[in-house]
Amino acid sequence: MMLSIVIIAFALSLDAFAVSVTNGICIKRLHIRHALRVALSFGIFQAVMPMVGWLAGFGVKSFMDGVDHWIAFGLLTAIGIKMIWESRRLDTEKVCPPDPELGNMQLFMLSIATSIDALAVGLTLPLLSVSIFMPALIIGGITFAVCLFGVYAGNRLGHILESKIEIVGGLILIGIGLKILLEHLKIWS
Repeated sequence: MMLSIVIIAFALSLDAFAVSVTNGICIKRLHIRHALRVALSFGIFQAVMPMVGWLAGFGVKSFMDGVDHWIAFGLLTAIGIKMIWESRRLDTEKVCPPDPELGNMQLFMLSIATSIDALAVGLTLPLLSVSIFMPALIIGGITFAVCLFGVYAGNRLGHILESKIEIVGGLILIGIGLKILLEHLKIWS
């Protein structure tokens, strides 16, 4: 289960990574302060949102015991498809603003937007009888590291990887959802 959590954490971090790369592309004179601020914001939100989802999911667990695997599969697959769909729009919508360093409100809104998927994944964790604290720390820590790297990678490498990262993240989440379903149906153990 821990390997699945780490894989989910990497997959969830990829949309925040894409935003971090874009921000790194736009900033010509990057400072560590900016990269740490972006990574910390995304990491905190990615850690908190699964806890919120977990609390909501825990409240309805008893009602969903017979269909929990289908719900986890459906949510993870829907999130994965959404990530793949959104990857098609990244190149056409990308325009660097005049002041590329994110303001507090911009960073707050982007942190929420990129962590909605983590909230949905948090909904599935009680269905799998998983405690939330370690997964939340792993998701937040991995997101922090991935985004810190993303700001610098974007600043150095430009547009090479960005839209492909969202596709990879989407496929990973679909694969995890399929694995949960197949394990429950005793097709894969």
